[in-house]
Amino acid sequence: MAEPERPRTEQRMRPAPLLFEPAEATGDPEHFFDLESMEDPRELLDRATELTHAFRAATDRSIEFQAIAAAQLADPRRFDRLTLASIAERAEWTEDYARKMVEFGRELLRGGIEKP
Repeated sequence: MAEPERPRTEQRMRPAPLLFEPAEATGDPEHFFDLESMEDPRELLDRATELTHAFRAATDRSIEFQAIAAAQLADPRRFDRLTLASIAERAEWTEDYARKMVEFGRELLRGGIEKP
């Protein structure tokens, strides 16, 4: 059975791996990681919970990588650096959000926050 969500101060559990679905399964809108074929509701709840935790962890990790990339692209030492407006446009963010992501990425790169 899946464990309840832990506070951020505790070490995170490694989430269930996200496996790519076969091409023929992705064409079926009812197909989602084979959950629709599970008949035991306990098993369904456990697997769906595992997937939820895995997607959340993947989202957090992706955001950290976005922030690092934004900080690198905005680095004034780069001859080809991008403006906040360009980064925002590229990532489909507002300019204000791009600024926050660049700051967050700089913190990650300085080691102020656990690196991905």
